[in-house]
Amino acid sequence: MSKSSETFPDVLELPDGFQPEGIVTGRGDTFFVGSLASGDIYRGDLRTGDGKVLVEGIDDRVAIGLSHDRRSDYLFVAGGETGEAFVYDAETGDTVEEYELTDPGSFVNDVVVTPTAAYFTDSFRPFLYRLPLGPAGRLPNQNAVEEISLGGEFDFVSGFNTNGIDAPPSTKYLIIVNSTTGLLYRVDPESGRATEIDLGGETVRNGDGILLDGKTLYVVRNRDNLIAVVELEPGATQGEVVREITDPEFDVPTTIAEFGSNLYAVNARFGTDNPESAEYDVIRVSK
Repeated sequence: MSKSSETFPDVLELPDGFQPEGIVTGRGDTFFVGSLASGDIYRGDLRTGDGKVLVEGIDDRVAIGLSHDRRSDYLFVAGGETGEAFVYDAETGDTVEEYELTDPGSFVNDVVVTPTAAYFTDSFRPFLYRLPLGPAGRLPNQNAVEEISLGGEFDFVSGFNTNGIDAPPSTKYLIIVNSTTGLLYRVDPESGRATEIDLGGETVRNGDGILLDGKTLYVVRNRDNLIAVVELEPGATQGEVVREITDPEFDVPTTIAEFGSNLYAVNARFGTDNPESAEYDVIRVSK
C-alpha cells in the first residue's frame, strides 16, 4: 500500500498536550500510544484515525515503550524513572499487574514481548529485566522478575545507553540499540552476553525505538528525524545501513509500529515550546 493511499490516513492526530513516546499495534486495525508525561494510554484506529484515551493517567505512572501480547490482549508498558512495568488489559484499560523492576530513578525505557517472556531495557543501568510468561501469555507473580547483566562486548557509557529492543519470533537472540554510541547489539536472552552488530563502521546514533521485520531492522534516529533501514546478515552479527526513511512531517520521532507495508512513527517533539498544550501526531510512511 502506498503512502498516498486514501484508505489509511497519513497523519493520526493525538490529544493536544499528550506528550507521546511509545507506539504499538494491537488486534485488527488498533494502535496504542503512551504518554511519558501522564502515563495515559491512547487507543486509536489506523483505518479511520479515530481514537480516545483508554487508560487515564494514574498518579506516579508514566508510559515509555509499549509491547502487545496478542494471546492475552495485554499491553506491557515500560515505566521510565518509576523503575516499574505496568500491564494493562488492551480492551478495558484496566490495570492487570504492576511489577517493580528496579529502584526508582533509573529509566526503564522499552519492552518486547516474546513467546516466553517480556524483556525490558534500562537506559541508565547495564541490565535487562525479564518477566517470564506462561502458556497463553499467563503473567508471573511479583517475585518472578529476573535481572540480566549485559556483558560481552556491550559498551556502557555515561549518559543514555540501552533504548529500543526487539527479537525474532524464535527469540534465539534479542537486539538492542545504545542511543549514545549508536551501536547495535545481538544479545543472548539467557546470559545477557552482547555481541556488537558490525555495520561496517557506520552507527545509528540517537537510536530510539527499533523494529525487526525478518532480516530488516528499522531504527528510529529521533533527533535526526529519520528511520535507518538495516539489512542484517544471517545470525544478526553483521548488517548494512541500506537506506534512510525521511518525511517532512517528522518532528523528533521516537518509536515505530508496523501494519502491512507501512510504518507508523510517533512525533514526540522533544524541545517544543509549551509541550503541555502542543499538538502531537503519528506519521505513516511506507517501508
